Amino acid sequence: MKVLINKNMLESIVTNTNPYLEKRDLSAITSHIYISAKDGVLNIKATDHEIGLAYKLSNVKIVDEGYATANGKKLLDIIKSLKDEEVMLETVNNYLYIKQKNSKYKLPMYKFEDFPEFPTIEGKSKFDVDAVMLGRSLKKILPSIDSNNPKFELNGAFLDIKKDFINIVGTDTRRLSMFRFQTPTEKEFSLIIPKKAINEIQKLFFDKIEIYYDENILIAQSQNFEFFTKLINGKFPDYERVIPKEVRKRLQLSRDKMIEGIKTISMLSDTMKISFAKDNITFESVIEDNSEAKTTIDYQTGLELGDEFFIGIKNRYLLDFLSSIEDENFELGFNESSLAFVVNSKELTTVIMPINL
Repeated sequence: MKVLINKNMLESIVTNTNPYLEKRDLSAITSHIYISAKDGVLNIKATDHEIGLAYKLSNVKIVDEGYATANGKKLLDIIKSLKDEEVMLETVNNYLYIKQKNSKYKLPMYKFEDFPEFPTIEGKSKFDVDAVMLGRSLKKILPSIDSNNPKFELNGAFLDIKKDFINIVGTDTRRLSMFRFQTPTEKEFSLIIPKKAINEIQKLFFDKIEIYYDENILIAQSQNFEFFTKLINGKFPDYERVIPKEVRKRLQLSRDKMIEGIKTISMLSDTMKISFAKDNITFESVIEDNSEAKTTIDYQTGLELGDEFFIGIKNRYLLDFLSSIEDENFELGFNESSLAFVVNSKELTTVIMPINL
């Protein structure tokens, strides 16, 4: 194989494929990026078996067709060190050479035949959905998804596809976020997308994309790339039971003022008590040592005298919600200090369990 390619283009693709590599076992073929030059198209692939990404490039000069593999991290480090000029990739005697003018690097290759096959869309259903909106919706609930829960279904986003909308849900058992994505759908079904895959979807879902799925795999294809992720098999909790049906008090609050108060306390403490009175809101640290942080903001909450209440909370839970919304104001729904409270902004709802004070 012998290929000439623009350095910046190559660096961008190898950067994007690096999160898909096997990191723990460097002897595995999946720690390598797969490269093939055939029929005027350069293919670059990476997968750790759980997720995968492949690019197709036709605007490169293929001098000789062939195949190669290379350790993805080392290849990226080499490419980053090169100048913004054309790069030559060439295979000789089971080595991949990376050349640019007077610079030359050599990396050992593994057998390209051992590289895993990517799943195909054959036999899979098409998911007719606006991929850009799906990516944005998943981002809204991403902070609430658990990472290493022994109940595997909690380590992903639950897509509950209904007739006229999709509920996208994530939970780490201390909070639950749901984003309602209004869209017509042909049939009702559900699936769970792993958190790792969602992190990569954020970088990819910004163009015309077709999505296919079955009970085990989701595949996304565009003109330039193909992405796949294994889905999580499991029964997601009944999220609708978690969201309170009735709320005693509802407050309209300022996003910016709440962020200001929380960040003031976050300098010393990651948990706090927030007290709501008629014409102010007080933020206080909850710390075991003798240090203290406290601030009060003037704000007309709409509460009457005697209706004051407080909540104990992990700062990050409320900040994650406030960072995910665009509106200046949001709603807080409260029943009792010991019960979960709800924050809402348009299609995004987050239920948060309080801490005991």
